[in-house]
Order: sequence, then structure tokens, then C-alpha cells
Amino acid sequence: MATIQIEGVAKSYGAHQVHKALTLSVRHGECFTLLGPSGCGKTVLLRLIAGFETPDAGSIRIGEDCVSDPAAGINISPDSRGLGVVFQDYAVWPHMTVFDNVAYPLKLAKMPKPALRDRVMETIGLVGMTGLEKRMPSELSGGQQQRVALARALSAKPSIMLLDEPLTNLDANLREEMRFEIKELQRKLDITVLYVTHDQEVALAISDRVAIMDDAGQLRQTGSPWEIFERPVDGFVFNFMGIANFMPVRRVGETYLVGKGEQPVPWEKPQGDAPEWVAGFRPSDVRISRTGAGLRGVVKRASFLGAVVDYLVEVDGAWLRTSIETFEAISGAMMFTQGESCVISFNHLLWFDARTLAEVVKA
Repeated sequence: MATIQIEGVAKSYGAHQVHKALTLSVRHGECFTLLGPSGCGKTVLLRLIAGFETPDAGSIRIGEDCVSDPAAGINISPDSRGLGVVFQDYAVWPHMTVFDNVAYPLKLAKMPKPALRDRVMETIGLVGMTGLEKRMPSELSGGQQQRVALARALSAKPSIMLLDEPLTNLDANLREEMRFEIKELQRKLDITVLYVTHDQEVALAISDRVAIMDDAGQLRQTGSPWEIFERPVDGFVFNFMGIANFMPVRRVGETYLVGKGEQPVPWEKPQGDAPEWVAGFRPSDVRISRTGAGLRGVVKRASFLGAVVDYLVEVDGAWLRTSIETFEAISGAMMFTQGESCVISFNHLLWFDARTLAEVVKA
């Protein structure tokens, strides 16, 4: 089975502790994304799995085989772990044709020439590069070079692929195209993919499961993209997974008042005895109108963005963002201008204890 099992892994560089007692499981045949801010240790973990780095403690298993365990003196070399690896910078050799780049791992494995050619052409076809096998990297676009790197990693038919920010250097259109191609390849070949990124959109689009890593290299939550986005376990996960609104709410007796004003929360109430709470919600959870039930606010900024109009609204000292489709704004007379009054209501609120949220949002 093409699984990855990490148990109690620790890694330090001098006095800097990157990982401490980290445990993680990747199932056979899934696209698993490790998502976190830059510098949190995602790439270090991938390099530990690949064998380019050695953990200080703990063990790493690939399938049934233990490939790294310092306590037992086990450290299998990278070329013996049966992995395909693609990095952010492509690492395509500029002096080799597409064919030779893809064939390189097979030549090292001394595959016979007839079988090698068939395998290379098959793999080039998988990534949509048929007909370009004689071109040099300088004759290729960034997206095509990334396909070559992907084909080279796939040529040895690995059961597990490790992808480290492979789309970062591509423009927006190519990133969107390539992320769906990677997901389709994973399904077609029935391989396990461990994808490392700081891009929430990519993670949500391609993953079967996502693990959120914080700045200290610790895992905060693991789950499906829907669970991570809609049911974050804490404020860090909620804040990291996209534009987050935080509205302070204070308790006065049995009433919950918004911001610094006297407007009560007219919807779901927090459960608990904290004196101060923070309501968390996405811009898409906010409804803006001119009349009706809700919180009274003032539009502080109105930005026309083509398909949508983005608003920054102040409610009793609390600031929040929302957006509305331009067609709906025009047809519903909701093209607000700066300084206009408005009414705010919500589809959904998440409640966080203000005492525990402060450091999370600061981080």
C-alpha cells in the first residue's frame, strides 16, 4: 500500500526547532495537502520523507517499510524509497531535450533502450507533451517546463508523489490549469500524492484531505477541505483559510453587545461564560442591505471589482468586509457609496473566546 506514516518526528537546525513529536498519516490513493504559512516547516517535512534530510527522532514508514528511524539506525537512501519528487523551481536540465530530461531516472536505473523509449513516450503523453519531446527547455513555457518535471518524476512509475509548491512560479491561469491536471493524473494513475503549499485555493481544489500547520511546525487540524473551511477547530485555522472577519462582542448581563456600541447580537449567541467573544465569519457570510433587521453600520469603502462590488463596513468600531455581485447590487439598488448607512446581517457565525483568539490572530 502506498501510505506514509510519520510518528513522533523531530527536527532541529542548531537552536531552531522545526518539528517536535509530529505525527501524520497519509492514506493510499489520496491527494493529501500540507498547508501552512511560509517558513512553518512544510518543505522540511517533505525532505524528511524523501530522504534528503534525516530526522533527529521519530520514524517514517512508506508502505510497510520503515525508511527512517534514528533510534534503530535506519536511513534508507532517497533513490531506494520509490518516490517521485517535484520541486517549485522545476529543476529541468537546460542542456537536455524533453525526452532526455524525462528519461534520465530510467537511464540511471539502466532500463533497456526499447523499454525506456516506450516508457518515456508514454509518460510524455500523460502530461500532454506529445510532439515536444525534441525541444530544449529554453523553447518551452513555464507551464510546459513544469510538465516536464512532472513527467520525469512519473517516469519510474512511483506509487507516491511528493510535490513541493510546484505551481508557485506559474501565472494564475496556468496554476488553475495545472492543479486540475495534477488531480486528474493522481486519479488516473491511482497514486498517492503529498502536496506542500501555502496556497489555500490550490489546497481546497485538489485535496482529499488537508492538514493545517502553524508557524511553530505543529499540526492544528486535519480533515476534508469542507471540514477545514467550514468547521475550523480554532481561530488560527479560520484566519489562515481565507479572508476572515472578526467582530468583537462583549457580554453585559445576559445581553451580547457588538463592538463598542449598544447594538445587541440578534442571531445565534456564543455558548460559554467568557466575558468577551469574537464572532468570526467570511465575507460570503455577510448580507448587506439598506433596510430590514440587522446591525446598523456605515460603508467606509466601496470598491468596484468588475463581477463584484467589495465593501468595507464599520459597525460600532468593528470593521468587516463583504461583497455582492455587481448585477445583484445594481438590480437591488445596493450600489453603496462611501459614508452611506447600511444594515448588516449574517448567514453563519463562528464564536471564539476573545482571550484565546488574540495571540492566534496576531500570529
